[in-house]
Amino acid sequence: MDDSSLIWDDGALVTIDQRGLPHEVRELRLRTVDEIIEAITTLAIRGAPAIGIAGAFGVVIATRAHTHDSSMDAPGRSIGDASRRAVGVVDVAAAQAEADRIAAARPTAVNLAWAVDRVRTRIAEGADAVLAETLDLLAEDGRVNLAAATHAADLVQRLCGERPLRLLTHCNTGRLATSAVGTAIGALRVLHERGAVADVIVDETRPLLQGARLTAWELAEAGIPHRLTIDSAAAWAMATGQVDAVLVGADRITANGDVANKIGTFALALAARHHGIPFIVVAPESTRDTAMATGAQIVVEQRATAEVTGFGGVATAPMDTAVFNPAFDVTPTDLVTAVVTENGVVYRNSNSFDAQGRAIAAAEPGSRSAVTAHDDPPATSRTPAFAEQGRAIATIARQLYERGWMPGTAGNISVRVETPSWPVAVGAGEWPALLITASGLSKGELSADDTVLVGIADTTAHTGQRRKPSAETSIHTAVYRTRPAGAVVHVHSPFATALATTAARPGDAVTPLRISGFELLKGFGLADPSTVVIPVFPNWPEVARIGADIDTYLRENPDAPPILFITGHGITTWGDTLAQARDRAECLEALCELIARTGRTDATPLEIGPT
Repeated sequence: MDDSSLIWDDGALVTIDQRGLPHEVRELRLRTVDEIIEAITTLAIRGAPAIGIAGAFGVVIATRAHTHDSSMDAPGRSIGDASRRAVGVVDVAAAQAEADRIAAARPTAVNLAWAVDRVRTRIAEGADAVLAETLDLLAEDGRVNLAAATHAADLVQRLCGERPLRLLTHCNTGRLATSAVGTAIGALRVLHERGAVADVIVDETRPLLQGARLTAWELAEAGIPHRLTIDSAAAWAMATGQVDAVLVGADRITANGDVANKIGTFALALAARHHGIPFIVVAPESTRDTAMATGAQIVVEQRATAEVTGFGGVATAPMDTAVFNPAFDVTPTDLVTAVVTENGVVYRNSNSFDAQGRAIAAAEPGSRSAVTAHDDPPATSRTPAFAEQGRAIATIARQLYERGWMPGTAGNISVRVETPSWPVAVGAGEWPALLITASGLSKGELSADDTVLVGIADTTAHTGQRRKPSAETSIHTAVYRTRPAGAVVHVHSPFATALATTAARPGDAVTPLRISGFELLKGFGLADPSTVVIPVFPNWPEVARIGADIDTYLRENPDAPPILFITGHGITTWGDTLAQARDRAECLEALCELIARTGRTDATPLEIGPT
């Protein structure tokens, strides 16, 4: 749809300095880690996907800078000279330390840490390997953005009808904020190409005016009709019938669907809900942070006082005025009509719309309309079989909660659901599926309805459900894809978690933990119950990566036991039935308590000969 805004050229990252737009289009050539960090922190490069890719290129530069070989001393060669092949020895510790600095440059957008973590795994292989991974990341970004934008455009037209639409957007989510195409602006571009855009209202986006300076510039460049407005006029535009839908991007989306985005997004969502207007978030999967349960855990960056007390070098407030200047806010999932990624609609909170295609706001819990009209019924209420499975899950969850293994909202339980032979009213999704405990709920208070259907193949929730799946669903789907298990239990039992943490070796490899001679080994259904080798997996911030590790390990080790550890995290067990999966979790925790009390992982009796 358009060219990349981030280019690697002769050992430097080349991009547009967004601080100069729209009046000055100036090129930045960034050759050092410090320059990368400064560009990110001063918003010369901004937008969650863009700073992630820039951060990854920063790791390339760091690895080159900390590679020591004879070519480092060659006359006329510089660190950034692409003609010099970094084939020497990498100071991995130094390069990793630089990667840490880059990842910490801006705390709210998850893409930065995600991209840095992805490419830093190649540091030990040399700068060329890190560069190859980063270029793959860059290429993926354009494809991902176009897919997400297309899915979002499709959804907008389903909700609002096949007619010229009046849309509203906030901040900047175009190719400047990504590498190409854009997310929410990408959807506007797709709709414009379909002839479906009558007008776009662009919030100026105080205090740094990303909407006025950047979005208006990009829309003008693309020939998309638009009007600029002050942020505080957006609600009035909705009230006077000038907005059919709101499209925004995101910097972080938590497991329950809360959305961190540019300050002012929350207010837009509140106004959209009040006026019954679809509020749609468009972002890549890399912006979804399934390891973070809710938006309450998000660190919101506070920006400089001068951004608020003045503009363009002119003071607009009295000297020494105190300032509250958060760069982002967090929109609760209940206010979000849908979250759309390259995988399609991944969260959907509103399925009722009026004759004009406008979302009907959910009624207050307990009211008649909340039950009968606007609330999607849970999966378990759709069929007797689901209800029975939901009750069984809730019962086991309460038992494990009372033991302290599922404290608060932690832990999750699931059962396999094959393709049903009866009509299922839950929306579209992959079959077979699993029924898993919903996110953000106390496991001591679950009901049969507090579960979610999720496709096993793609770990995506079926549409049309009230609840969101657990953040750790990918752990469960990894088991179901590789084993004929009927149920999976994932808990945070103390002795097992402690043993996994002390036994794990540093690094990203799976640690095998051998245990022998304990009677409790018979509880795992092993062919040889005298010894078991239990895998201990690294605890990655991205739960999807843990799931991928488990999937790979189980495929490569068909005889692995139906139990595993995750360092500093918990245990996962599975079985033919829910009761069997629970019993194996109980056996594993009891076994780990014995090991903790005896200090031995081998209880095989010693043979003592005659004296």
